[in-house]
Amino acid sequence: MSSVQKTQDFLEVLKSRRSVRYYDSSVKISREEMTQMLEEATLAPSSVNMQPWRFVVIESPEAKAQLLPLAKFNGNQVETSAAVVAVFGDLNFTDYAEEIFAKAVSLGYMPEDVKNQQLAAYLPLFDAMPLEMKRDSVLIDAGLVSMQFMLVARAHGYDTNPIGGYEKEQVAEAFGMDPKRHVPIMLISIGKAAKEGHSSARLDIARTTEWR
Repeated sequence: MSSVQKTQDFLEVLKSRRSVRYYDSSVKISREEMTQMLEEATLAPSSVNMQPWRFVVIESPEAKAQLLPLAKFNGNQVETSAAVVAVFGDLNFTDYAEEIFAKAVSLGYMPEDVKNQQLAAYLPLFDAMPLEMKRDSVLIDAGLVSMQFMLVARAHGYDTNPIGGYEKEQVAEAFGMDPKRHVPIMLISIGKAAKEGHSSARLDIARTTEWR
């Protein structure tokens, strides 16, 4: 368990989150705590609870060196962070459907007959879904878990930066993921800030919302 004091106030977590690009490279995150943060992040919702997110935690010097040329405009984050989490969306998410629903039954969340009914109803729909629709679905779900991970990290006392500018067509294969199956979503650097992230302005809700 980390010695970092968790921030419990949700509004404090929201308001203190910043995109940080320079980290204290001496700060490491244990695999135990990283696992805990990912577990907390994966409480995020997903379509039919299919959980299509997949993660590669890039933390070793060798793996970071492999990532660096693929994220060359974000080298500071790669080199100084405790880790970079590569988030992917799995287009073959139904491969895990039986496991997910069976676990729900074993935990008492649903009876066996409901599990069977739901799988019989949903799996043919997913199998018939066009690739672009599947892609859109995993982009949404993996985006939700990514945002939740950044908030969880802040609650654990860490800072993050979501990175969209990297060689997406190369990153899956570089880290042993099937590029035809795994859609790159984003990279998320995580660590302790060496330089504070800047505050940023937000449009007023009146500029972004219509009431009907």
